[in-house]
Amino acid sequence: MKKLFSINLHAAPKRLLLTDINNYQQESYMSLLLAMFGFSLAMSITPGPVNMVIISSGVNYGFGRTMPFVSGATIGFTLLLAAIGFGFYQLLAVYPKFLQYLAILGSAYVIYIGYKIATASDATIDIAEQTKPRFHEGFLLQWLNPKAWVACISGVALFSSAESHSSLMTFVLIYFLVCYTSLAIWALAGDRARLLLGTEHRVKVFNGIMGGLLILCALYLLYTKLLTGQSGLTNL
Repeated sequence: MKKLFSINLHAAPKRLLLTDINNYQQESYMSLLLAMFGFSLAMSITPGPVNMVIISSGVNYGFGRTMPFVSGATIGFTLLLAAIGFGFYQLLAVYPKFLQYLAILGSAYVIYIGYKIATASDATIDIAEQTKPRFHEGFLLQWLNPKAWVACISGVALFSSAESHSSLMTFVLIYFLVCYTSLAIWALAGDRARLLLGTEHRVKVFNGIMGGLLILCALYLLYTKLLTGQSGLTNL
């Protein structure tokens, strides 16, 4: 009896130590998931070129017709994040001017999208439905969106590990879910805003403002890249 009792006394501290380690690992894992969620939400829900296009599309075409663009933007961003995380990040180190060229090309595309929004009219929505933002446009806009590249590079630097890809894969999955939800909320906000705007004239004014804001964002990016030499990427 004494021998058995002595063994239990020696085993108890080890069990307590293992329990403490497991609890610490679980708390660390939950903290990591919360950090991934917070980062994804902050980068997805805040205004940017994609969000502005989505809310404008929600106003003009409604929630349902905007969702293909939302799906394209979400899938496009997720694939961009995965590409950077699984190897493209090293390519950026070899070609540091790539982001500068991307900013110029992306700005030109954003200006084009802004012009389309600014010149849209409520009267042509039902007649020319082919002008609504489509899946491939959302996909392409993310790959040409400097804000998306900054979010991907920052996220990979924070949540990837050289030892294992499991952390990055978890981050990609969380970002996909958060991004899709956030962009859908912007589409819903645009759909609800249409009811508030009411008249065709107000919708046209709204389109002009949103398109103008997109063009100004793109021009500011070009200014910072071509004239001042500053990155300007985090400003979008």
